[in-house]
Amino acid sequence: MYAEFDDTLITGNEMIDSQHRELIGRINELLRSCEEQADRMAAMKMLNYLADYTEFHFKAEEELQESIGYPGIKEHKEKHEELRRTVAELHEMLEEQEGPSDEFVEAVNKNVTEWLYYHIKGFDRSVAEYKFMRDNQERL
Repeated sequence: MYAEFDDTLITGNEMIDSQHRELIGRINELLRSCEEQADRMAAMKMLNYLADYTEFHFKAEEELQESIGYPGIKEHKEKHEELRRTVAELHEMLEEQEGPSDEFVEAVNKNVTEWLYYHIKGFDRSVAEYKFMRDNQERL
């Protein structure tokens, strides 16, 4: 099952939304590598590719939150740390196995894709709404 960026994931912030599209694309590339090659090194390479972009995205998102004085930044950063731990666990899982197993793919879907959907719809949408309200106080 591949991840999909649909209307329910739109936050209204162009930077955040474009980075989420990229994250979902990288999740799908990881899943495709697991299906097509079933090779541990290929999956590890794609997991690293996803992890690198995740770090880039988290940094950009946290800088945005700091720049607008977002009051929920501490909790948001804690949620980002959850995904970092998950990715580290996925690395360990791959290192212990010959290749990406069905269990690994299931863990990616449950612990990365579902986490991301939940995070976007709640935490990230909240940041985008806060920024919009802050930037458009005169229109409200």
